[in-house]
Amino acid sequence: MDYTETRRHELRKRRILMVDGNLTLNSQTTDAGASTRVYRDGYWGFASTNDTRPSSVAHVAARARQNASAMARFGVKDLRPLPGGTYRGEHVFKGKAALSQKDCVDRMGELQAWCKQRYPDLVSMRFLLHDEHHSKWVSTSAGSEVLNSIQRAACGVTFTALGDDGAPVELYEPLSCKGSLADLDLTPAALSGWLDQLHEHLQAKRHAVPARGGSHLIVLAPELAGILAHEAMGHPCEADIVLGGAVTGDLVGQRVASDLITMVDVANSFDGQETMIPVYADDEGTPARDAVLIRDGVLTEFMNSRETAERMGLPPTGSARAYAPTDEPLVRMRNTVILPGSRKIADMIAEVDDGYLLMKTANGQADSTTEFMFGIPLAYEIKGGRVGRAVRDTTLSGSAIKVLQSADAVSDDMYWTCSGYCGKKQPMVVSMGGPALRVRAHLGGQ
Repeated sequence: MDYTETRRHELRKRRILMVDGNLTLNSQTTDAGASTRVYRDGYWGFASTNDTRPSSVAHVAARARQNASAMARFGVKDLRPLPGGTYRGEHVFKGKAALSQKDCVDRMGELQAWCKQRYPDLVSMRFLLHDEHHSKWVSTSAGSEVLNSIQRAACGVTFTALGDDGAPVELYEPLSCKGSLADLDLTPAALSGWLDQLHEHLQAKRHAVPARGGSHLIVLAPELAGILAHEAMGHPCEADIVLGGAVTGDLVGQRVASDLITMVDVANSFDGQETMIPVYADDEGTPARDAVLIRDGVLTEFMNSRETAERMGLPPTGSARAYAPTDEPLVRMRNTVILPGSRKIADMIAEVDDGYLLMKTANGQADSTTEFMFGIPLAYEIKGGRVGRAVRDTTLSGSAIKVLQSADAVSDDMYWTCSGYCGKKQPMVVSMGGPALRVRAHLGGQ
């Protein structure tokens, strides 16, 4: 009944930050290591090292077996084998040749100079470039042999101007892609439309009015639908959180959203294309499959590892992932999305007599009850079916289940991003996406 997995993992990262033309951060790091987990009599033993020589890997495997045996002294807990199957294959994204640090700094300088000339009203500008590359070789006693490569890059721009009251007003916008910074076109010609739009929103925000606190009819732009799916419903559908007492544990087969809502944690392919964070086999060597969390408003299943799948009597989804070389795999999301509908966002807005259009989100939090609160740095009033004045920074809160149950329109748009991290004991690279939603939720006021 023993099960063993060994992972060799290399993580390369870089971050470059330019503030008002001054280079304030320029880092490039490589972290490599190996780890082994052993499952014996219902207990895990884990050990890791930053030394990837074969002798060190063998020593780590022996230590993991000792740790599992030590835990098993508490008494045999489970004699059933772990499910999950096997996977053999290599998946490496082949993008453009990587840029050097100097190339990246030069491109940031060009953007800074271009923006300074084009937007003279700005009092400050920040440009952040970052990318990272995970290479994971996983071998298991079940027969899996996998090389999985995950690469993602992002450019974040923050513009700051002075509001009507003389206080600084800022707005941040990320742009992300699969691959390295070479796979992002960072030239002013390519980004001019994107930067112009960011500047226009900032100008509107300079004259913003406070939101009226309370429950309102709200159109969530696609960016917000993605984070609602990830934070407020995705985490409560991770099997380890379900086993820990999440409210979703008793709701399988029940309606948790409008019948317009279908939500999926996608493994590696969506609409015929590879996702931003493709997982063909997870860090336990389990073949990865899509987890359909909500289908037509009904809660259907959870994301699982081998162990949680065995405990819940469900098929694994290949969702066990570790961030750093010395981390243990946890049940984590991959590419979480609400599927698009058939409406046009313009029509969804035109049907709102008095409400709000929420455009962007800042950091937020959610818990296992699906209660959430997100910061909203960009929003507009909707009056008589027309987008009106910008709104000052506010918050969006409520129960994700109640909010999704109130959804009466889903757009045919689709927005994906992989610019941030998911936090759950360890950080994790994920992507999220969705269409625009029209829902009822609570906004914070003055």
